[in-house]
Amino acid sequence: MLRPAAALYDRFMRGVEEGCLREWRSELLAGLDGVVLEVGAGTGANLDLYPPSVSELVLTEPDRHMRGRLAPAARKRSATVHDAPAEELPFAEGSFDAVVATLVLCSVRDPDAALASIHRVLRPGGQLVFIEHVAADERPSRLAWQRRIEPAWKLIAGNCHLTRRTEDAIVRSGFELGHVTRESMRKAPGVVRPTIRGVARKPLEGSGER
Repeated sequence: MLRPAAALYDRFMRGVEEGCLREWRSELLAGLDGVVLEVGAGTGANLDLYPPSVSELVLTEPDRHMRGRLAPAARKRSATVHDAPAEELPFAEGSFDAVVATLVLCSVRDPDAALASIHRVLRPGGQLVFIEHVAADERPSRLAWQRRIEPAWKLIAGNCHLTRRTEDAIVRSGFELGHVTRESMRKAPGVVRPTIRGVARKPLEGSGER
């Protein structure tokens, strides 16, 4: 039997998906090609948005209840599903042309370790495509509420953090940021509305990659 968090996730997110998220996902995924990894694929919200130019799609999802909902949809897309946390991706260095992370870096155990793992499995020049909700640094009153609520929020929302500064973590992990869009996630609770989305690249060898 699925636990409530997995069983109700899609229903809870429906309004946000209709309000903005599905459009954002579609725009970011449209340009992908080659071999792609999605970390923390959840129930598969991105699956039908990957273009035909993606020749191979690999998904990771460490939550077995989420995987129970993900697996049937993944089979329809001929995608493989692995039980693996983002911090310990079981793939060889340089295996993927792109890695997708949408609303997952907020809840990983260790964002820096997760991003280091993503960096490792990307080929030089490969891209990290992301949508994440973040700390409301531009609105101090909202940030104060995020800090106040976060301890309880993590307990009821699968370790979801409200105050992570994911853009800084991406840069700290050795990625080169492209254009980043900051926008309010419409129809979402106020404490999770601040978001960033965009593309970061693993530098080509010899171009300053650490």
